[in-house]
Amino acid sequence: MSRGRLLLVDDEADIRAIATIALERIGGWEVVAAASGGEALERAADGPWAAVLLDVMMPDLDGPSTLEALRAGPLGPEVPVVFLTAKVQATDRAWLEGLGAQGVIAKPFDPMTLGDDVGRLVGR
Repeated sequence: MSRGRLLLVDDEADIRAIATIALERIGGWEVVAAASGGEALERAADGPWAAVLLDVMMPDLDGPSTLEALRAGPLGPEVPVVFLTAKVQATDRAWLEGLGAQGVIAKPFDPMTLGDDVGRLVGR
């Protein structure tokens, strides 16, 4: 049984592949992956989503800008967003959570616990 659908947004193919395997096979989530902020905006209309897992640093549309566009458009304010980033200083976490994120998961993440980490942050 699935814990819900996640929209995973990361510009690195290896991260998308590892996270998808970890989230689906170990974590029990259904994952739809997007390679960019622009692609995330297109795929977001295919909800409903339990949550969005969003990279911070991407070349076309960074994570914070993608979050803003998702909130203003197809996602709305109620879908939880978790940032996935190498920037894990306390000031970075506070800034990202101040943008409306449910939390931050550090890269590199542990594939064995990623699904539970997301579930804990979004209440599933």
